[in-house]
Amino acid sequence: MEYRSFADLAATIARNSYRLPADIDLIVGIPRSGMLAANMLATHLNLPFLDLESFVAGLDPYVGRTVRPTMRVDGSTAPARVLVVDDSILSGESMVEVRTRLAAAGLGADITYCAVYAAREDHPEIDVWLEIVGHPRIFQWNLMRHRRLGDACFDIDGVLCHDPAEDENDDGERYGQFLVNAKPLHLPGVPIKHLVTSRLEKYRAQTEQWLRAHGVDYERLWMLDLPSAEERRRLKMHAVHKARVYRKTNACLFVESEDRQAIEIADLSGRPVLSIEAQRIVWPEHQAEAARQRFQRRKSPPDTMGQGMRQALLRALRSTPIGTAFVRKLRSLMV
Repeated sequence: MEYRSFADLAATIARNSYRLPADIDLIVGIPRSGMLAANMLATHLNLPFLDLESFVAGLDPYVGRTVRPTMRVDGSTAPARVLVVDDSILSGESMVEVRTRLAAAGLGADITYCAVYAAREDHPEIDVWLEIVGHPRIFQWNLMRHRRLGDACFDIDGVLCHDPAEDENDDGERYGQFLVNAKPLHLPGVPIKHLVTSRLEKYRAQTEQWLRAHGVDYERLWMLDLPSAEERRRLKMHAVHKARVYRKTNACLFVESEDRQAIEIADLSGRPVLSIEAQRIVWPEHQAEAARQRFQRRKSPPDTMGQGMRQALLRALRSTPIGTAFVRKLRSLMV
């Protein structure tokens, strides 16, 4: 599972914008997520910016009065080189549609097509990418509508709604009022498999009332069956309860509000946890080094020469009966 936050997106753009053509006059964003990436790129490169619809309509970009004198090009003349940007590419179908539309529009500019995050190196639908992020992957800006929520565990407080203030967390009347009146934070646009909360079972009615009122679609609500919040604190059950449900359900991901609890849940469950507070995937301690090594291998340039020599040697060996027998013997020794 790969995850990228808004901060990661900004860092990727700042670190890899050198891969783009140097003579760009205008940056065009593909709605919706591509608008975010294009705006960041335009700000980083100090270039004018338009959305796709405005570009097709032939509109001029608006450039603020204080920014205009500092820009290499200010959008007042027809652009010669345009960069069309999306946040990511996977199948490439959306980018093919955009390319077809712009080709039919006959706008006259030299257009370069870019995705910030590509699933692999070879994407013929684009001309340039800034970082390879393999599948499965989730971005902060598409988390709440991602199809993987259909097999995920979600915390409630600090994720779906804000946490109670200290004076509201009294395990009494004020807390009951908080439960039905809490303001939403991140509401999902798709059904969630499991809602897993450290709220006590005695508050199920208020919790379900809030979920109905805010249109949260879920399959099961897991709560903590203890007599009081004091008992919950004494037993230190927050992370234990969540990790237990995570293991039992075999969900693909747990989304937790607090980074500290995310670390505990990951270690107790042996599974990755998404920390909303830190905007990162927390790996179990015993998996962290392996995850870092996998990441480092992806960052390192591929050993294409070594791979080619090995493949050529194997083909040569297999071309003779003796060589084929040797390869079989070698593989049997490696098992």
